[in-house]
This record gives sequence, C-alpha cells and structure tokens, in this order.
Amino acid sequence: MKIHLGGDHAAYDLQRHLVQWLTDAGHEVVDHGPAEYDAVDDYPVFVLPAARAVAEDPASLGIVLGGSGNGEQIAANKVAGVRAALAWSPELAVLARQHNDARILSLGARFLDTATAEAIVEAFVTTEFTGEERHARRVAMVEAYEKDGTLPA
Repeated sequence: MKIHLGGDHAAYDLQRHLVQWLTDAGHEVVDHGPAEYDAVDDYPVFVLPAARAVAEDPASLGIVLGGSGNGEQIAANKVAGVRAALAWSPELAVLARQHNDARILSLGARFLDTATAEAIVEAFVTTEFTGEERHARRVAMVEAYEKDGTLPA
C-alpha cells in the first residue's frame, strides 16, 4: 500500500521510525517531510502536501504526526476529499476506518510510545471501511457538504 507521511518537529523521531517500519513491512512510503529536525518547521508545509497526495490517489492512505496531532488533523481535513482522524489507541484507528472511511491517521507523538504508535498504524492500515448503510449515509452527508455546502436534512 502507498502511505504518505507528513509531520512536524515534535514528531520527527516517531516519523523517521514509522517510515522505516512501514517500508520494512513492504509498504510504499512517501515521506513529505520534514527531512531533518528543525523546531521552526511549520507543520502545514509537510501535512498539506501529504493530505493532497492522499486525496489525489484513492488507493493510498496517509499518516500525519505532530506533538498532539490536533493541528495536523485540522490541516489535513482542510483538503477536499480527505477525512483525517486523530487516534491514540488501535481501537480508535479501527473505528475511524470502519465507520468514517478515514484515509489519514493523525498521531500525537508526545503522547505515544513507539509500540503503541505501531499498533495504531497497523490497525489503521489493515482495516477497511465497512460500507454499512448507516456509515455510508453519514460519510455521504459530509461529502455533500464539503462539495457544495448542502446541509443534511
């Protein structure tokens, strides 16, 4: 699977680890940066290109990382066609995929150890959207609003 990553300085070490871990697992990893640790890096510079790449390639997934993961999730969700979910447990990652068809996972590196981050990522990349009618209906409502501002009735 192709997986796009983008983050900030606070998640630099975890991002480097996940790039190697995912590559070793056989995934095609596209690292949108940062390429080196720099505390003045602005996460939108790296997160928005990763999110755009996921929006343009429906077969891909993304992972965005920051200190808390909140800003990265917010930024990724500004890209049309993307649903990014913040997860701090494998269970939340599974629900984000199954119920919300999230294609981008957001992680808060300051709150996760490496083993937990790996478990969350594994859960995210191995789970599919169920397509169950109620979940598909809700995702369609969000997509309609994103497309033309149509509010659900």
